[in-house]
Amino acid sequence: MHEKRVARAYFVELMTALVVYTVLLFAAIRFGRPMQEGWLRTLVLVTPMIGFGMMIRTIVRHVARIDEYQRMRMLENLAIATAITGAVTFTYGFLETAGFPKLSAFYVWIVMGLSVAAVNLGRKVSGR
Repeated sequence: MHEKRVARAYFVELMTALVVYTVLLFAAIRFGRPMQEGWLRTLVLVTPMIGFGMMIRTIVRHVARIDEYQRMRMLENLAIATAITGAVTFTYGFLETAGFPKLSAFYVWIVMGLSVAAVNLGRKVSGR
């Protein structure tokens, strides 16, 4: 019962943070990009980080709510995903020196998300 309550609270909080992030992202793009350069434009363009901060808070709260075993599994999965992300991004860094196009740092988050998903899926499939 406790696990379901914790999972539901996490889902609701995370979805709320994602909605806030998405709304602020679209508003920042719509209104911030056409603004003249300056501190106000910069402030508008970074407002989606409010939603991102909410996501961080949600994750921290979730980790505090789960039991030790779940926490250990989560840490292991994140460690493996971080290692994969490091390997992929370092490899691409070397490829950039070989003439491949420069990529935005935003791609690191995409690789990290895919790595976390792959590790979690791999562990579920293997039964670990």
